[in-house]
Amino acid sequence: MCEFKVIKKNNNSLVTEDIVVLSYDDDNRLILKDILGSGTILDSAMIIDVNTLNQTCTIIEHSLIKDFITLIKKSLTGELNDAEITEFQAKIDNLKQS
Repeated sequence: MCEFKVIKKNNNSLVTEDIVVLSYDDDNRLILKDILGSGTILDSAMIIDVNTLNQTCTIIEHSLIKDFITLIKKSLTGELNDAEITEFQAKIDNLKQS
């Protein structure tokens, strides 16, 4: 069984270690659990690399990731509407301004 160290790419910090479950919940939050089932919930994060050779998982956190995942999932199921696209675009525009 692989037990991963989870590294945050934003600042190369160790988030947690001995993780055996990496998954997203229904609210698109990243769930990291150890063998005992306890773990960490990251509200707006994305897995960008999983390396089984060195047993690391690299993630990136940003406030737009959760919204982006939600947008993509809704577009795949046909549930996405114009208001949600406009709302996400406004968040992108705010990012551009800052």
